[in-house]
Order: sequence, then C-alpha cells, then structure tokens
Amino acid sequence: MKTLSWEIKLGISLVAFSALVYLVKYIILGDPSNTYNYVFNALGFLPINVLLVTLVLNKLLSIRAKRDRLEKLNMVIGTFFSEAGNNLLTCFSSCDPELDQLRDRLQVKDHWSDEDFWARNAPLKNHRYQVKCQIVLLEELKRYLSEKRDFLLRLLENPVLLEHESFTAMLRAVFHLADELEHRQNFNELPGTDIEHLQDDISRAYSRLALEWIAYMQYLKKHYPYLFSFALRINPFDQEASPIVR
Repeated sequence: MKTLSWEIKLGISLVAFSALVYLVKYIILGDPSNTYNYVFNALGFLPINVLLVTLVLNKLLSIRAKRDRLEKLNMVIGTFFSEAGNNLLTCFSSCDPELDQLRDRLQVKDHWSDEDFWARNAPLKNHRYQVKCQIVLLEELKRYLSEKRDFLLRLLENPVLLEHESFTAMLRAVFHLADELEHRQNFNELPGTDIEHLQDDISRAYSRLALEWIAYMQYLKKHYPYLFSFALRINPFDQEASPIVR
C-alpha cells in the first residue's frame, strides 16, 4: 500500500486531536448542546479564519521571497561588476570625449542619500555615451570579451536575472558587442560604415552599464557600507581612483 504523505498524516492528526478535545469537553462538562453550539460556531468562523491566515501568510511569504531574490540578484550583479563590468566601464570611459561631464555626475560620495542617486538618473539617461572607436580599443575589447565569454553565458543562463529586465538587457548588449567583435578578423580593413556600427554597439553597452552601475552603488550604500566603501575607491569613472585607503 502506498505510504501516506506527511500532509495527509498531519491532517489526520489535527482532526483527531480536535475530536479528542471536544470529546473531553463533553465528558467533563456533560453539556452536549453547548458542545454542539461551540462546534458550529467554530465551523462558521473557519472560512474567515482560513481567508485571513492565507492572505497574511501569503503576503509575508511573498515579501520574504522577494527579499531573498533581491539579495541573490544583487550578489550576481556584484559578481558581474567585479569580474567584468568595472573593467568595461573603465575602458569605455577612458575613450569618452565627454567624460568630464559624466564624471561630475558619477563622483559618488559616501554621504549621498537615495535622493542624490535618483537625481542622477535623468542626466545619465540623457548623456551621449560616445566612444572614440579606435583600432586598439576594438582589438582590446575583442580579446577581453572573448576571455569573459563563458562568464557572460553563465550569467545569461541564471534564472535569477529574469526578474531584472534592465540588467538582462545590459548583459545582452554586452554579449552582442562580444559577438560582433568576435566575427571580425582584421579591424584595419573595416570600412567606415562598419566602424560606426561597432561604435553604436559600444555606446549601447556603455550607457546601460553606467545606469546599472549607479543603481548598484545605491544598493551597496544602503545595505553594505563596507562594500560601498571599496566600490568608491575603485570608481571606474575616476581616473585617479585607488583602492588604497588614504
């Protein structure tokens, strides 16, 4: 005979315990009408009780699950920036002719509040993320992204990222750039139209990286001050940044 599941066993045990309580009450008090009234009153309130418990527990469990998913998601985002994102931003920003304007907005300070971070969103979205597409830069990007290809693939396969559309879009932009560069052999022979196409791909990845970086910095500032301190000291938009504490 098939073994009963723990849910069925638990249900039988609880029903049996309830019946035992009513039986004891009947034996001790000897008033069947009072026991019957109590049983029917309890049964009448049972659906409301189930509704309230279900809604409250479901809400609490949803909040807990969302917090856990957010924690795992930001761990993945932190891994990305440590492994590849910061280096890409350093590479892109060093070839940005308008870096001075961008640097002013991304000089994150340890006293910034959420309002200070949010105030940067609109200017960052409107910034022209232009990169001088030099042959040396293309060759360096191709080599670097080729080395990180397996890492990027594993990130794209991570189901946790499905709930973060903007970060997933940023990863796709970076991976698309890696594909474009991988399928070109000699950058010196590329026509100007193709160079412009690659420059658009770089600008797309650059802009989305910058927006995700500032959002991640805000998260670190709020939840992990010690990680935020280190991230400040290796700011990819600060050419004088140093991990050394001075």
